[in-house]
Amino acid sequence: MESLFAQLDDNPAVAARGGPRVPILLPVALDQTYDYLQPEDLAHSPALSPGAFVLVPFGPQTRLGVVWDAPFGDPGKPVPDKKLKTIAAALPEVLPLPVISLRFAEWVARYTLTPLGMVVRMMMGAPTVFEPAKPRFGVQLNPGAPEPPRMTPARQRAVKAAADGQVRTKAALAAEAQCTAGVIDGLVEAGVLVGVAIPERRFPVPDPGHAEVRFSDVQESAAHALRAAAEGGFSVTLLDGVTGSGKTEVYFEAVARAVARGSQVLIMLPEIALTSQFMDRFTGRFGCAPVEWHSALSAPERARAWRAAASGEARVVVGARSALFLPFTSLGLIVVDEEHDGSFKQEERVHYQARDMSVARASLGKLPVVLASATPSIESHVNARTGRYRSLALPGRYAGVELPTVAAIDMRKAPPEAGRWLSPTLVSAIGETLGEGRQALLYLNRRGYAPLTLCRSCGHRFDCPQCTAWLVEHRYRNRLNCHHCGFSLPPPAKCPSCGAADSLVACGPGVERIAEEVAARFPDARLALLSSDLVPSLVEMREIIKSIESGEARIVIGTQMVAKGHHFPQLTTVGIVDGDLGLGTADPRAAERTFQLLHQVTGRAGRVLDTGRYGGRGFVQSYNPDHPVMRAIVTGDREAFLASEIRHRQAGLLPPFGRLAALIVSARDKRLAELYARDVRRHAPAAARIEVLGPAEAPIAVVRGRYRWRLLVKAPRELDLQAYLRTWLATLPKPPSDLRLTVDIDPYSFL
Repeated sequence: MESLFAQLDDNPAVAARGGPRVPILLPVALDQTYDYLQPEDLAHSPALSPGAFVLVPFGPQTRLGVVWDAPFGDPGKPVPDKKLKTIAAALPEVLPLPVISLRFAEWVARYTLTPLGMVVRMMMGAPTVFEPAKPRFGVQLNPGAPEPPRMTPARQRAVKAAADGQVRTKAALAAEAQCTAGVIDGLVEAGVLVGVAIPERRFPVPDPGHAEVRFSDVQESAAHALRAAAEGGFSVTLLDGVTGSGKTEVYFEAVARAVARGSQVLIMLPEIALTSQFMDRFTGRFGCAPVEWHSALSAPERARAWRAAASGEARVVVGARSALFLPFTSLGLIVVDEEHDGSFKQEERVHYQARDMSVARASLGKLPVVLASATPSIESHVNARTGRYRSLALPGRYAGVELPTVAAIDMRKAPPEAGRWLSPTLVSAIGETLGEGRQALLYLNRRGYAPLTLCRSCGHRFDCPQCTAWLVEHRYRNRLNCHHCGFSLPPPAKCPSCGAADSLVACGPGVERIAEEVAARFPDARLALLSSDLVPSLVEMREIIKSIESGEARIVIGTQMVAKGHHFPQLTTVGIVDGDLGLGTADPRAAERTFQLLHQVTGRAGRVLDTGRYGGRGFVQSYNPDHPVMRAIVTGDREAFLASEIRHRQAGLLPPFGRLAALIVSARDKRLAELYARDVRRHAPAAARIEVLGPAEAPIAVVRGRYRWRLLVKAPRELDLQAYLRTWLATLPKPPSDLRLTVDIDPYSFL
């Protein structure tokens, strides 16, 4: 691709006159199309149809652009034809974005107040999409070749492995024959093996009738409703089922119906890279794996998946939030599993909530959406109660399995031993579980060994030089890390402030410290530690999860990734190490998020009938067991908690009854950031029903060396908040080059 750009930059033909004007959208931070002249040799060519990719001169460079079907944005003063540049080249080998993708990009840009070019950039997948597909070569047995004069045992094994006539890569054949790559090269030189181009792999088509699933009456009723919804037309259905109720199998029926109709299906999951269990369940139901889309894929794999979505070859895509922006040609159903999960919110560049954007995409495409969760968001609850969404409930676990009993451990009355973090009550429960031959899980949403390191001599605390944050000790890696900017250093031998040796002490627990305590208490039990910073690859993560499924690991210790839909048949006891961790913050969703996490984690316990003498049970360690969230978790009275939380949101005009937008000002100079933030506030238009709070220094005041100030805008739900913000932003003075102003519609982070 780079070489093509270079050739075009040096080619004077790009300035040749052309025909009619063509609006081109560039995938950069610009909110308008630019007119280019159509080359004469591409007159009436489908290569310039809306959504097609082209190369255009832009300043001194040649840039990739997308043909738009109408001018977008403020065109400014009319430009005469003689001053327009001509499209340099078309890229007919790259499948175009469908027109529905153009409309969706415009909708997202207007809603999020993001330049349209940045939204389209998300739709372009990996750079390798625009590079010619590189052919893959392998080797195959040459049946007419004579036997080489020197036939070693390694060569014999290789020839025997290749005797079936299949084409393999050299590495694959060497691995199968248990020989070196040099042995394979020698057989190629001798003519025994010949090089052959490997045909491009195609994604298999899921079979809707591959497996028949037996449902309970309640499940069958929900499945019937989803099958009907999948017949087409816009609708939103909230599938609200307790943990272990069979939600996945039920919405698979909607997937099967959509696939049978010839439509494409998108299933979004919050942690697609970790869901080996989901892939197995999908394969069991449809006879093949779905197409995956997530950050753990290599660039060629992403390009292949992108092309398959654009051509319609990918019938079912299972992906993270960015999968919503793939160029589906015949999308007929969207499923958002764990729809409550905060990871569906994108916090960088384009700030969007994938769950909400999926509803917008479905509305534009006139297709159904299924939102599934055991702990639906307050927004989805309210939409279901007011009739905007259809609601389907699965109130019981599959096959009559009982929900786990949950108890709060009052840490004031049953504190852990000095230097320990697990209450004797929880330790005893783990021992009983292991004695039954079952598994236990300990959850703490804190990575590393300890969140703070200080000097016991002078009190010096290790904080990040670029952020307002403490450095987290990661003892397994022997590093002190900042979780905001990535700054890292090895723990020093002496305090950098007072010079005292052996004076550094770790304060508070992370999952590594809990694992250390568990290993000391239960030395014979095999541990599995699930934390994103400890597992370097997707393959290793899935191997750990399989070891838990099989029962090899007896005690599981993990961060919030253990709460995301896993099914561990032998797991009967769950312990929450710090149930208070998410409470007491300025986040208006703090109580809701804590309830969801605790419910999801404890819901991993006792998911099969044969769970032993104690059944499934959860323990929540808390210093505030009377908090409404703790009472709701212990009593299982979700409705009382929801009613209270909804009243609180309504009284405070908070989502979904009101609308929020955050404006974040940041700069490397503290004074500059503060002055500009105050200037932004002074330019806020007067509005009787809109409240502007701030500016105030952000709770995390410095991130990556940039000082941050925040403003929060509150408005009633029925007001056009985006129109108000556009008017406001248009009046602001142009900021200095180092200053950034970020707008976050519907913020989920308040740090």
